[in-house]
Amino acid sequence: MADKTDFSEQEWETLQRGVTGAGMLVALSDRSFFDTFKEAGALAKHLADARKNSTSELVRELGETRSRGFGLSASPDEVERGTLEALQASTATLRQKAPDEADSYRALVLEVAESVGRAAGGGDAAEQSAVEKIRSALDAA
Repeated sequence: MADKTDFSEQEWETLQRGVTGAGMLVALSDRSFFDTFKEAGALAKHLADARKNSTSELVRELGETRSRGFGLSASPDEVERGTLEALQASTATLRQKAPDEADSYRALVLEVAESVGRAAGGGDAAEQSAVEKIRSALDAA
């Protein structure tokens, strides 16, 4: 089982950026002031649940993520581009260094994205499109 010590600092930051970026990408796909609070809460709750309940040490450690991975001034385009790149790089890194954790990471990212999408009664076309982009990035590497 892999953990944080198996990755360089840059690789770990990329893994974290993929997880938090997935939640942010879905949240930004259909922006509403009140929805943003619900979606941020869903992201935090999902990470806390992963930290406590996952059977994967890697996922538990990623659940401790406190960084958003993007600055407050990041545009939606920057979040999308950065997230998709991070997901592709993370998947490639996991396949090389910890192939037994690739499925756990993929599941975490998709669960985060989907829970953020449902947080504000979502599931609309823009959020579903964002989830599909995330799924494609995970599958592309």
